[in-house]
Amino acid sequence: MTETTPRRDPESLYGTSKTKSSQREAFTGGDVPVAVYGLGKMGLPLAAVFAETCGNVVGADIDPDVVNTINDGGCHVKREPGLDSLVADLVDDGSLRATTDPREAAQESSVHVVIVPTPITEEKEPDLAILDTVVSDIATELTEGDIVLIECTVPPKTTRTRVFEQLLEESDLERGDFGVAFCPERTSSGRALEDIRGAYPKVVGGIDDESTRTANLIYDTINSEGVLAVSDATTAEAVKLFEGLYRDVNIALANELARFTDELGIDVREAIEIANTQPFCHIHDPGPGVGGHCIPYYPYFLIKPFETSSPLLSTAREVNDSMPSFTVSKVKEGLNVNGIDLTDATVVILGLTYRPGVKEIRASPSIPITQELSTSGATVYAVDPMLDTFDAFDAQPIEQEEIYDIGADAIILVTPHEEFETIRWEELDEDPDELSVLVDGRATISDLDLDSWTYTIGVSK
Repeated sequence: MTETTPRRDPESLYGTSKTKSSQREAFTGGDVPVAVYGLGKMGLPLAAVFAETCGNVVGADIDPDVVNTINDGGCHVKREPGLDSLVADLVDDGSLRATTDPREAAQESSVHVVIVPTPITEEKEPDLAILDTVVSDIATELTEGDIVLIECTVPPKTTRTRVFEQLLEESDLERGDFGVAFCPERTSSGRALEDIRGAYPKVVGGIDDESTRTANLIYDTINSEGVLAVSDATTAEAVKLFEGLYRDVNIALANELARFTDELGIDVREAIEIANTQPFCHIHDPGPGVGGHCIPYYPYFLIKPFETSSPLLSTAREVNDSMPSFTVSKVKEGLNVNGIDLTDATVVILGLTYRPGVKEIRASPSIPITQELSTSGATVYAVDPMLDTFDAFDAQPIEQEEIYDIGADAIILVTPHEEFETIRWEELDEDPDELSVLVDGRATISDLDLDSWTYTIGVSK
Protein backbone atom coordinates (compact mmCIF):
# COMPACT_ATOMS: atom_id res chain seq x y z
CA MET A 1 0.00 0.00 0.00
CA THR A 2 1.33 3.42 -0.87
CA GLU A 3 1.30 6.28 1.62
CA THR A 4 -2.05 8.07 1.69
CA THR A 5 -1.93 11.60 0.33
CA PRO A 6 -3.02 14.42 2.65
CA ARG A 7 -6.74 15.14 2.58
CA ARG A 8 -7.88 18.43 1.12
CA ASP A 9 -10.21 20.82 2.87
CA PRO A 10 -13.65 19.36 2.21
CA GLU A 11 -16.25 20.99 0.04
CA SER A 12 -19.99 20.55 0.51
CA LEU A 13 -22.78 19.91 -1.96
CA TYR A 14 -25.90 20.59 0.10
CA GLY A 15 -27.14 24.17 0.00
CA THR A 16 -24.42 25.48 -2.28
CA SER A 17 -25.04 28.04 -5.02
CA LYS A 18 -22.45 26.52 -7.35
CA THR A 19 -23.53 25.19 -10.71
CA LYS A 20 -24.36 21.54 -11.17
CA SER A 21 -21.33 21.00 -13.39
CA SER A 22 -18.95 22.54 -10.87
CA GLN A 23 -20.45 20.48 -8.05
CA ARG A 24 -20.11 17.33 -10.10
CA GLU A 25 -16.50 18.23 -10.91
CA ALA A 26 -15.79 18.84 -7.23
CA PHE A 27 -17.27 15.47 -6.28
CA THR A 28 -15.54 13.40 -8.94
CA GLY A 29 -12.32 15.33 -8.35
CA GLY A 30 -12.13 14.26 -4.72
CA ASP A 31 -12.91 17.62 -3.13
CA VAL A 32 -16.04 16.22 -1.43
CA PRO A 33 -14.92 13.50 1.01
CA VAL A 34 -17.26 10.53 1.51
CA ALA A 35 -17.68 8.31 4.56
CA VAL A 36 -19.38 4.92 4.26
CA TYR A 37 -20.56 3.47 7.57
CA GLY A 38 -20.73 -0.33 7.48
CA LEU A 39 -18.27 -2.35 5.38
CA GLY A 40 -20.15 -5.62 5.09
CA LYS A 41 -21.04 -7.52 1.96
CA MET A 42 -23.02 -4.55 0.61
CA GLY A 43 -21.13 -1.71 2.29
CA LEU A 44 -17.67 -2.56 0.99
CA PRO A 45 -18.74 -2.76 -2.68
CA LEU A 46 -20.56 0.56 -2.25
CA ALA A 47 -17.51 2.18 -0.67
CA ALA A 48 -15.36 0.83 -3.50
CA VAL A 49 -17.61 2.25 -6.21
CA PHE A 50 -17.67 5.64 -4.49
CA ALA A 51 -13.88 5.49 -4.15
CA GLU A 52 -13.31 4.67 -7.81
CA THR A 53 -15.53 7.63 -8.69
CA CYS A 54 -14.29 10.33 -6.34
CA GLY A 55 -10.99 8.99 -4.97
CA ASN A 56 -11.68 10.21 -1.44
CA VAL A 57 -13.51 7.65 0.71
CA VAL A 58 -13.11 6.46 4.28
CA GLY A 59 -15.08 3.43 5.42
CA ALA A 60 -16.04 2.86 9.03
CA ASP A 61 -16.67 -0.53 10.61
CA ILE A 62 -16.55 -1.67 14.23
CA ASP A 63 -14.82 -4.94 13.34
CA PRO A 64 -11.04 -4.39 13.58
CA ASP A 65 -10.35 -7.49 11.48
CA VAL A 66 -12.42 -6.04 8.64
CA VAL A 67 -10.68 -2.68 8.90
CA ASN A 68 -7.19 -4.19 9.05
CA THR A 69 -7.91 -6.45 6.08
CA ILE A 70 -9.06 -3.53 3.96
CA ASN A 71 -6.18 -1.28 4.95
CA ASP A 72 -3.80 -4.08 3.97
CA GLY A 73 -5.42 -4.14 0.53
CA GLY A 74 -7.43 -7.29 1.23
CA CYS A 75 -11.10 -8.07 0.79
CA HIS A 76 -13.12 -9.97 3.41
CA VAL A 77 -16.21 -10.12 1.16
CA LYS A 78 -15.90 -13.25 -0.96
CA ARG A 79 -17.41 -14.32 -4.27
CA GLU A 80 -18.01 -10.77 -5.49
CA PRO A 81 -16.53 -10.62 -9.02
CA GLY A 82 -13.92 -7.90 -9.34
CA LEU A 83 -14.21 -6.61 -5.78
CA ASP A 84 -10.93 -7.98 -4.40
CA SER A 85 -8.78 -6.46 -7.14
CA LEU A 86 -10.73 -3.18 -7.06
CA VAL A 87 -10.26 -2.80 -3.30
CA ALA A 88 -6.55 -3.59 -3.61
CA ASP A 89 -6.08 -0.95 -6.28
CA LEU A 90 -8.11 1.70 -4.44
CA VAL A 91 -6.27 1.18 -1.16
CA ASP A 92 -2.95 1.21 -2.96
CA ASP A 93 -3.57 4.59 -4.61
CA GLY A 94 -5.07 6.15 -1.46
CA SER A 95 -8.64 6.40 -2.73
CA LEU A 96 -10.02 4.13 0.00
CA ARG A 97 -9.12 3.50 3.60
CA ALA A 98 -10.93 2.15 6.64
CA THR A 99 -11.24 2.99 10.32
CA THR A 100 -12.87 1.51 13.40
CA ASP A 101 -13.77 5.02 14.59
CA PRO A 102 -16.97 6.28 12.91
CA ARG A 103 -16.53 9.72 14.50
CA GLU A 104 -13.15 10.04 12.82
CA ALA A 105 -14.81 9.20 9.50
CA ALA A 106 -17.58 11.70 10.18
CA GLN A 107 -15.12 14.46 11.08
CA GLU A 108 -13.33 14.10 7.74
CA SER A 109 -16.38 13.85 5.48
CA SER A 110 -19.21 15.94 4.13
CA VAL A 111 -21.14 13.05 2.53
CA HIS A 112 -22.18 10.36 5.00
CA VAL A 113 -23.51 7.07 3.59
CA VAL A 114 -25.04 4.66 6.12
CA ILE A 115 -25.43 1.01 5.15
CA VAL A 116 -25.62 -0.97 8.41
CA PRO A 117 -27.84 -3.98 9.24
CA THR A 118 -31.42 -3.61 10.43
CA PRO A 119 -32.19 -6.90 12.20
CA ILE A 120 -35.46 -7.86 13.84
CA THR A 121 -36.00 -8.94 17.41
CA GLU A 122 -37.49 -12.24 18.58
CA GLU A 123 -40.82 -10.40 18.63
CA LYS A 124 -40.30 -9.53 14.92
CA GLU A 125 -39.82 -5.85 15.69
CA PRO A 126 -37.33 -3.93 13.54
CA ASP A 127 -34.23 -3.22 15.64
CA LEU A 128 -32.80 0.20 14.76
CA ALA A 129 -30.18 0.30 17.51
CA ILE A 130 -27.21 0.02 15.12
CA LEU A 131 -28.58 2.79 12.93
CA ASP A 132 -29.19 5.00 15.98
CA THR A 133 -25.60 4.55 17.12
CA VAL A 134 -24.14 5.46 13.73
CA VAL A 135 -26.40 8.49 13.38
CA SER A 136 -25.30 9.65 16.81
CA ASP A 137 -21.65 9.35 15.76
CA ILE A 138 -22.35 11.37 12.62
CA ALA A 139 -24.24 14.03 14.59
CA THR A 140 -21.23 14.77 16.79
CA GLU A 141 -19.22 15.86 13.74
CA LEU A 142 -21.97 17.11 11.42
CA THR A 143 -21.22 20.45 9.81
CA GLU A 144 -23.17 22.86 7.67
CA GLY A 145 -23.49 21.65 4.07
CA ASP A 146 -23.17 17.94 4.95
CA ILE A 147 -25.63 15.37 3.66
CA VAL A 148 -26.54 12.04 5.27
CA LEU A 149 -27.64 9.27 2.90
CA ILE A 150 -29.39 6.24 4.39
CA GLU A 151 -29.01 3.09 2.26
CA CYS A 152 -30.03 0.41 4.79
CA THR A 153 -33.64 -0.78 4.70
CA VAL A 154 -35.81 0.71 7.43
CA PRO A 155 -39.52 1.06 8.25
CA PRO A 156 -41.15 3.94 6.36
CA LYS A 157 -40.93 7.32 8.13
CA THR A 158 -37.64 6.35 9.82
CA THR A 159 -35.50 8.77 7.83
CA ARG A 160 -37.67 11.80 8.50
CA THR A 161 -38.97 11.17 12.01
CA ARG A 162 -36.01 9.32 13.50
CA VAL A 163 -32.77 9.97 11.64
CA PHE A 164 -33.38 13.63 10.80
CA GLU A 165 -34.77 14.48 14.24
CA GLN A 166 -31.86 12.70 15.95
CA LEU A 167 -29.36 14.67 13.87
CA LEU A 168 -31.11 17.92 14.80
CA GLU A 169 -31.16 17.02 18.48
CA GLU A 170 -27.57 15.80 18.78
CA SER A 171 -25.82 18.30 16.51
CA ASP A 172 -25.64 22.08 16.84
CA LEU A 173 -27.25 22.63 13.45
CA GLU A 174 -30.68 23.88 12.40
CA ARG A 175 -33.15 22.74 9.74
CA GLY A 176 -31.82 23.64 6.33
CA ASP A 177 -28.17 23.48 7.44
CA PHE A 178 -27.71 19.88 6.29
CA GLY A 179 -29.45 17.33 4.11
CA VAL A 180 -30.85 13.85 4.71
CA ALA A 181 -32.10 11.42 2.07
CA PHE A 182 -33.07 7.79 1.81
CA CYS A 183 -31.36 6.06 -1.10
CA PRO A 184 -32.08 2.33 -0.86
CA GLU A 185 -29.52 -0.33 -1.64
CA ARG A 186 -30.77 -2.39 -4.62
CA THR A 187 -27.96 -4.91 -4.74
CA SER A 188 -27.71 -8.71 -4.86
CA SER A 189 -24.83 -10.78 -3.52
CA GLY A 190 -22.60 -12.04 -6.29
CA ARG A 191 -23.23 -9.04 -8.55
CA ALA A 192 -22.79 -6.10 -6.20
CA LEU A 193 -20.45 -3.98 -8.33
CA GLU A 194 -22.61 -4.48 -11.41
CA ASP A 195 -25.76 -3.48 -9.54
CA ILE A 196 -24.25 -0.44 -7.85
CA ARG A 197 -22.67 0.84 -11.06
CA GLY A 198 -25.93 0.71 -12.95
CA ALA A 199 -27.86 -2.52 -13.42
CA TYR A 200 -30.89 -0.57 -12.19
CA PRO A 201 -31.60 3.13 -11.68
CA LYS A 202 -30.88 4.46 -8.20
CA VAL A 203 -33.85 5.61 -6.13
CA VAL A 204 -33.48 8.73 -3.97
CA GLY A 205 -35.88 10.68 -1.81
CA GLY A 206 -34.95 13.51 0.53
CA ILE A 207 -36.49 15.14 3.58
CA ASP A 208 -36.54 18.35 1.52
CA ASP A 209 -36.06 19.32 -2.11
CA GLU A 210 -32.42 20.27 -1.62
CA SER A 211 -31.66 16.88 -0.05
CA THR A 212 -33.24 15.12 -3.02
CA ARG A 213 -31.32 17.31 -5.46
CA THR A 214 -28.01 16.65 -3.72
CA ALA A 215 -28.57 12.90 -3.48
CA ASN A 216 -29.54 12.86 -7.14
CA LEU A 217 -26.32 14.61 -8.13
CA ILE A 218 -24.15 12.25 -6.05
CA TYR A 219 -25.63 8.97 -7.26
CA ASP A 220 -25.83 10.11 -10.85
CA THR A 221 -22.03 10.07 -10.84
CA ILE A 222 -21.77 6.39 -9.89
CA ASN A 223 -24.85 4.86 -11.55
CA SER A 224 -24.87 4.64 -15.33
CA GLU A 225 -28.62 3.97 -15.41
CA GLY A 226 -29.33 7.27 -13.72
CA VAL A 227 -31.48 8.22 -10.75
CA LEU A 228 -35.20 8.04 -10.03
CA ALA A 229 -36.02 10.88 -7.65
CA VAL A 230 -39.26 10.27 -5.74
CA SER A 231 -41.42 12.68 -3.78
CA ASP A 232 -39.79 12.27 -0.40
CA ALA A 233 -37.78 9.99 1.87
CA THR A 234 -40.80 8.00 3.03
CA THR A 235 -41.74 7.17 -0.55
CA ALA A 236 -38.19 5.97 -1.20
CA GLU A 237 -38.36 3.79 1.93
CA ALA A 238 -41.62 2.30 0.69
CA VAL A 239 -40.12 1.57 -2.73
CA LYS A 240 -37.42 -0.57 -1.16
CA LEU A 241 -39.89 -2.45 1.02
CA PHE A 242 -42.40 -2.98 -1.76
CA GLU A 243 -39.75 -4.64 -3.93
CA GLY A 244 -39.14 -7.26 -1.24
CA LEU A 245 -42.77 -7.64 -0.20
CA TYR A 246 -43.80 -8.37 -3.78
CA ARG A 247 -41.32 -11.21 -3.93
CA ASP A 248 -42.34 -12.66 -0.56
CA VAL A 249 -46.04 -12.66 -1.43
CA ASN A 250 -45.36 -13.99 -4.92
CA ILE A 251 -43.21 -16.85 -3.61
CA ALA A 252 -45.90 -17.65 -1.05
CA LEU A 253 -48.41 -17.96 -3.90
CA ALA A 254 -46.06 -20.32 -5.74
CA ASN A 255 -45.51 -22.38 -2.60
CA GLU A 256 -49.22 -22.66 -1.91
CA LEU A 257 -49.88 -23.71 -5.50
CA ALA A 258 -47.12 -26.32 -5.19
CA ARG A 259 -49.06 -27.98 -2.36
CA PHE A 260 -51.79 -28.84 -4.88
CA THR A 261 -49.33 -30.87 -6.95
CA ASP A 262 -50.24 -34.30 -5.62
CA GLU A 263 -54.00 -33.78 -5.45
CA LEU A 264 -54.16 -32.35 -8.95
CA GLY A 265 -51.68 -34.85 -10.30
CA ILE A 266 -49.90 -32.24 -12.39
CA ASP A 267 -46.52 -30.56 -12.65
CA VAL A 268 -47.35 -27.22 -11.03
CA ARG A 269 -44.02 -25.82 -12.16
CA GLU A 270 -44.99 -26.50 -15.78
CA ALA A 271 -48.33 -24.79 -15.25
CA ILE A 272 -46.58 -21.76 -13.73
CA GLU A 273 -44.10 -21.57 -16.60
CA ILE A 274 -46.84 -21.60 -19.21
CA ALA A 275 -49.04 -19.19 -17.25
CA ASN A 276 -46.12 -16.76 -17.19
CA THR A 277 -46.13 -16.54 -20.98
CA GLN A 278 -49.15 -14.29 -20.53
CA PRO A 279 -47.71 -10.78 -20.03
CA PHE A 280 -49.70 -10.04 -16.86
CA CYS A 281 -48.62 -13.17 -14.99
CA HIS A 282 -45.28 -13.33 -13.16
CA ILE A 283 -45.51 -16.21 -10.67
CA HIS A 284 -42.20 -17.10 -9.01
CA ASP A 285 -40.89 -20.62 -8.33
CA PRO A 286 -41.86 -22.74 -5.31
CA GLY A 287 -39.22 -24.15 -2.99
CA PRO A 288 -38.35 -25.36 0.53
CA GLY A 289 -38.49 -21.89 2.06
CA VAL A 290 -37.35 -18.28 1.78
CA GLY A 291 -34.04 -17.15 3.23
CA GLY A 292 -31.59 -14.28 3.15
CA HIS A 293 -31.18 -11.00 4.99
CA CYS A 294 -34.01 -9.23 3.11
CA ILE A 295 -37.22 -10.97 2.05
CA PRO A 296 -38.01 -12.88 5.28
CA TYR A 297 -37.61 -9.71 7.35
CA TYR A 298 -38.98 -6.80 5.34
CA PRO A 299 -42.69 -7.65 5.81
CA TYR A 300 -42.29 -6.99 9.52
CA PHE A 301 -41.13 -3.44 8.76
CA LEU A 302 -44.78 -2.76 7.85
CA ILE A 303 -46.60 -5.37 9.93
CA LYS A 304 -45.16 -4.34 13.30
CA PRO A 305 -44.66 -0.53 13.42
CA PHE A 306 -48.03 0.47 11.93
CA GLU A 307 -51.67 0.06 12.91
CA THR A 308 -52.95 -0.65 9.40
CA SER A 309 -53.97 -4.29 9.07
CA SER A 310 -51.78 -6.38 6.74
CA PRO A 311 -53.27 -9.91 6.66
CA LEU A 312 -51.82 -10.73 3.23
CA LEU A 313 -48.27 -9.97 4.33
CA SER A 314 -48.72 -12.02 7.51
CA THR A 315 -50.21 -14.95 5.63
CA ALA A 316 -47.41 -14.91 3.07
CA ARG A 317 -44.87 -15.11 5.87
CA GLU A 318 -46.75 -18.05 7.42
CA VAL A 319 -46.87 -19.91 4.11
CA ASN A 320 -43.18 -19.42 3.37
CA ASP A 321 -42.17 -20.23 6.95
CA SER A 322 -44.12 -23.50 6.70
CA MET A 323 -42.20 -24.82 3.69
CA PRO A 324 -39.26 -26.32 5.62
CA SER A 325 -41.73 -28.43 7.61
CA PHE A 326 -43.53 -29.36 4.39
CA THR A 327 -40.20 -30.50 2.98
CA VAL A 328 -39.57 -32.71 6.01
CA SER A 329 -43.08 -34.14 5.71
CA LYS A 330 -42.24 -35.34 2.21
CA VAL A 331 -39.12 -37.04 3.53
CA LYS A 332 -41.25 -38.81 6.13
CA GLU A 333 -43.75 -39.84 3.46
CA GLY A 334 -41.05 -41.33 1.28
CA LEU A 335 -39.41 -43.15 4.18
CA ASN A 336 -42.76 -44.61 5.26
CA VAL A 337 -43.30 -45.95 1.74
CA ASN A 338 -40.01 -47.78 2.15
CA GLY A 339 -40.85 -49.02 5.66
CA ILE A 340 -38.33 -46.73 7.38
CA ASP A 341 -39.14 -44.63 10.44
CA LEU A 342 -37.63 -41.16 10.54
CA THR A 343 -36.20 -41.87 13.99
CA ASP A 344 -34.04 -44.62 12.46
CA ALA A 345 -33.11 -42.73 9.29
CA THR A 346 -29.89 -41.13 8.12
CA VAL A 347 -30.59 -37.94 6.17
CA VAL A 348 -28.18 -35.79 4.16
CA ILE A 349 -28.93 -32.11 3.46
CA LEU A 350 -27.33 -30.68 0.33
CA GLY A 351 -26.92 -26.92 0.49
CA LEU A 352 -27.22 -24.89 3.68
CA THR A 353 -26.90 -21.32 2.43
CA TYR A 354 -30.07 -19.55 1.38
CA ARG A 355 -28.95 -19.11 -2.23
CA PRO A 356 -26.63 -20.99 -4.58
CA GLY A 357 -23.07 -19.71 -4.68
CA VAL A 358 -23.58 -17.23 -1.83
CA LYS A 359 -22.01 -17.56 1.62
CA GLU A 360 -25.06 -16.39 3.56
CA ILE A 361 -27.17 -18.50 5.92
CA ARG A 362 -29.48 -15.92 7.46
CA ALA A 363 -33.03 -17.33 7.61
CA SER A 364 -31.98 -20.23 5.39
CA PRO A 365 -34.66 -22.94 5.21
CA SER A 366 -31.93 -25.49 5.95
CA ILE A 367 -31.81 -24.26 9.55
CA PRO A 368 -35.37 -25.35 10.50
CA ILE A 369 -35.10 -28.43 8.24
CA THR A 370 -32.07 -29.74 10.11
CA GLN A 371 -33.64 -28.85 13.45
CA GLU A 372 -36.90 -30.67 12.73
CA LEU A 373 -35.12 -33.75 11.40
CA SER A 374 -32.79 -33.89 14.38
CA THR A 375 -35.60 -33.33 16.88
CA SER A 376 -37.46 -36.21 15.24
CA GLY A 377 -34.52 -38.50 15.97
CA ALA A 378 -32.92 -38.72 12.55
CA THR A 379 -29.17 -38.72 12.08
CA VAL A 380 -28.50 -35.62 10.01
CA TYR A 381 -25.48 -34.81 7.86
CA ALA A 382 -24.95 -31.67 5.80
CA VAL A 383 -22.86 -30.69 2.79
CA ASP A 384 -22.13 -27.12 1.77
CA PRO A 385 -19.00 -26.05 -0.12
CA MET A 386 -19.59 -22.38 0.75
CA LEU A 387 -19.30 -22.72 4.51
CA ASP A 388 -16.42 -23.03 6.94
CA THR A 389 -18.57 -23.28 10.07
CA PHE A 390 -21.82 -25.17 10.61
CA ASP A 391 -22.77 -24.10 14.14
CA ALA A 392 -26.19 -22.75 13.12
CA PHE A 393 -27.31 -26.16 11.85
CA ASP A 394 -28.36 -29.23 13.81
CA ALA A 395 -26.32 -31.47 11.54
CA GLN A 396 -22.87 -33.01 11.24
CA PRO A 397 -20.87 -31.49 8.36
CA ILE A 398 -19.36 -33.83 5.78
CA GLU A 399 -17.55 -33.41 2.49
CA GLN A 400 -19.43 -34.02 -0.74
CA GLU A 401 -17.52 -37.23 -1.53
CA GLU A 402 -18.53 -38.71 1.83
CA ILE A 403 -22.19 -39.00 0.82
CA TYR A 404 -21.37 -42.25 -1.02
CA ASP A 405 -20.10 -43.94 2.13
CA ILE A 406 -22.44 -43.04 4.99
CA GLY A 407 -25.47 -45.08 3.89
CA ALA A 408 -27.99 -42.25 3.61
CA ASP A 409 -31.65 -43.26 3.68
CA ALA A 410 -32.73 -39.86 2.37
CA ILE A 411 -31.19 -36.84 0.66
CA ILE A 412 -32.75 -33.39 0.51
CA LEU A 413 -31.43 -30.92 -2.05
CA VAL A 414 -32.21 -27.54 -0.51
CA THR A 415 -29.74 -25.20 -2.22
CA PRO A 416 -28.38 -26.28 -5.61
CA HIS A 417 -24.76 -25.15 -5.55
CA GLU A 418 -22.90 -25.64 -8.81
CA GLU A 419 -20.66 -28.21 -7.12
CA PHE A 420 -23.61 -30.59 -6.73
CA GLU A 421 -23.84 -31.02 -10.49
CA THR A 422 -21.07 -33.63 -10.23
CA ILE A 423 -22.96 -35.89 -7.81
CA ARG A 424 -23.16 -39.45 -9.11
CA TRP A 425 -26.81 -40.13 -8.35
CA GLU A 426 -26.82 -43.55 -9.99
CA GLU A 427 -24.03 -44.67 -7.68
CA LEU A 428 -26.07 -43.60 -4.66
CA ASP A 429 -29.11 -45.42 -6.03
CA GLU A 430 -27.49 -48.72 -7.01
CA ASP A 431 -27.39 -50.20 -3.49
CA PRO A 432 -30.96 -51.21 -2.53
CA ASP A 433 -30.04 -51.02 1.17
CA GLU A 434 -28.97 -47.38 0.95
CA LEU A 435 -30.68 -44.35 -0.64
CA SER A 436 -34.46 -44.72 -0.43
CA VAL A 437 -35.70 -41.13 -0.69
CA LEU A 438 -34.63 -38.10 -2.71
CA VAL A 439 -36.42 -34.77 -2.21
CA ASP A 440 -35.50 -32.00 -4.65
CA GLY A 441 -36.52 -28.62 -3.29
CA ARG A 442 -35.58 -26.56 -6.34
CA ALA A 443 -36.28 -28.79 -9.37
CA THR A 444 -32.63 -28.83 -10.38
CA ILE A 445 -32.12 -32.59 -10.59
CA SER A 446 -33.32 -33.86 -13.96
CA ASP A 447 -33.05 -36.82 -16.30
CA LEU A 448 -32.61 -39.31 -13.47
CA ASP A 449 -33.98 -42.83 -13.62
CA LEU A 450 -33.70 -43.87 -9.99
CA ASP A 451 -35.28 -46.67 -8.03
CA SER A 452 -35.42 -44.38 -5.01
CA TRP A 453 -38.64 -42.64 -4.02
CA THR A 454 -38.15 -39.15 -5.49
CA TYR A 455 -40.15 -36.00 -4.93
CA THR A 456 -39.68 -32.53 -6.41
CA ILE A 457 -41.57 -29.66 -4.77
CA GLY A 458 -44.15 -28.55 -7.33
CA VAL A 459 -43.86 -31.66 -9.54
CA SER A 460 -46.32 -34.57 -9.39
CA LYS A 461 -44.89 -37.81 -7.97
